[in-house]
Amino acid sequence: MKALINANIYDFMNFQKNKYILFDNKIEEIGDMKDFKYKEEAYDCKDSIVMPGLINCHTHVYSTFARGMNMPFNPKNFMDILYQLWWKLDGNLDKEAIYFSGLIYGIDCLKCGVTTIIDHHASGLYIRGSLMELKKSLCDYLGLRGIFCFESSDRFNIDECIEENIEFCKKASDKHCGVFGMHASLSLNDKSLNKISKAIENTPIHVHVAESIDDVLDCYKKYGKSIVERLDSFNLLKENSILAHCVHINEKEAQIISERNCYVVLNPTSNMNNAVGVSNYDVLRENNIKCMIGNDGLGANITRDYLNISFAMKNRLKSPTKFSLEDLKNVINNGYEYVSKMLGIKIGRIEKGYCADMIVVPYNPPTPIDESNILGHVFYGMFDNFHPRYVWIDGNCLLKDYNLTFDETDIYEKSKEQAQKVWRRIEN
Repeated sequence: MKALINANIYDFMNFQKNKYILFDNKIEEIGDMKDFKYKEEAYDCKDSIVMPGLINCHTHVYSTFARGMNMPFNPKNFMDILYQLWWKLDGNLDKEAIYFSGLIYGIDCLKCGVTTIIDHHASGLYIRGSLMELKKSLCDYLGLRGIFCFESSDRFNIDECIEENIEFCKKASDKHCGVFGMHASLSLNDKSLNKISKAIENTPIHVHVAESIDDVLDCYKKYGKSIVERLDSFNLLKENSILAHCVHINEKEAQIISERNCYVVLNPTSNMNNAVGVSNYDVLRENNIKCMIGNDGLGANITRDYLNISFAMKNRLKSPTKFSLEDLKNVINNGYEYVSKMLGIKIGRIEKGYCADMIVVPYNPPTPIDESNILGHVFYGMFDNFHPRYVWIDGNCLLKDYNLTFDETDIYEKSKEQAQKVWRRIEN
C-alpha cells in the first residue's frame, strides 16, 4: 500500500484540502491528514495539486518522427500538407519505426502528465501487426493506457487495413482496446466504405471529419452529400464513434452525430496550425454532442490544447463568455467518461474504487484557493507551466521527482537511428 499525504485534490469535479490517499492499483481510501496513520511508502504532496492522469483523445503517435524532418514543404492548402508531409511520413513507417515512435511519444506523455491516449495510426510499410507494436511500446513497456486504430485508406491495401482493425479489437484489456480506424471521406471510396460497413458490426469508428474545407468539397463533388450524411448512409456512425475535428460540419450533420451518440474530438492547436479553422462549439453544444479534446499529434502536452480551445473558441464565437471554464471542464470529463466506458474501468476521479492513475503537480497558490475558484487556479496558474513531479498509472510510479523511473537513454539513441532510416526512405 502506498500513500500520498498533505494532498490538495482536484479531479475536475471536486476540490479537497489536506488529505491523504491510500492506493495500490486502485484508490483504497481518502481521509483527513489528522487521521493519517500509515507510515511506510508515503509521498509528500505539500504545495501541489493531486489530479487524475490526463487524456489525449485524438493523437497521431507517428508524428514523433516528423520532428526536425527537413524536406521540401511549401503547402498552399490542407491537401498539400497531407501530400508534402504526413503521407510521405506515414507511408514510410516500418515495424521498428512504429515501436520507437511509440516509446518516445509515450515518454513525452508521461512527462506531461498524460496517462491515456486515443491514437489514430497509419504505417504504409507495416500494416498487419502495427497496432500490437504500439500496444507493446506504449502499454506493455511504458505502462500507459491506450485506445488504438489503424486509419484505413485507399492509399493502402484496404483489406489489410480492415483485418488489422478487426483483429486488434478482439484483444482488449483494462489497459488497451481498439476501435475501427478510417482516415477521412476524401481518402475512402464507396467500395471501401461498403467493405468496412460489412466488417465492423457494432464496432465504433474513429475518423477525421470535415477537418478542412477540402474534405467537404471533395465529398459534395464526388457523392453529392455531406461527409456525415455519407458515413451515415453506410451505417458507419456506431454509438461511441469518434469524429475528429468537425470544423466544417453543418447543422444537419450535427443533428445526425447527436442522434447516433457519437463523440466529437476538438483539436484546436492543430487546426490553427494548419489554418483550417476552428470548430463551432455553439452548434455542437446546441445539439447535445459530447466533445472531447485532442491534439492531432502536435506534441504531447495536452494542457496546451486545454488553453487553446478556450482562447480559440472565444475568438471563433466572438464572445469572451461563449466558452467558459465550465465548458472546458465538461469536455475534459467527457474524455474520462469515454475511456472508462471503452476500457471497462473507473478513471478520472480521485475517489475510492477508481484506478490509481494520478499525477502530482507543484502549485503554491499566490491567492486564496477553494472550491469556488480552483478551476481558475488550474487554468491560469498551472496549465501554462505544467510539469508533474509524480505520475502513477495503475498504482505504478512512472515519474518520480520529475524523472522517469527507468533509463531512457538507450531508447533515444535507437529512436534517432530509426528516424534517420525513415527520413532516408522518404528522400529516396
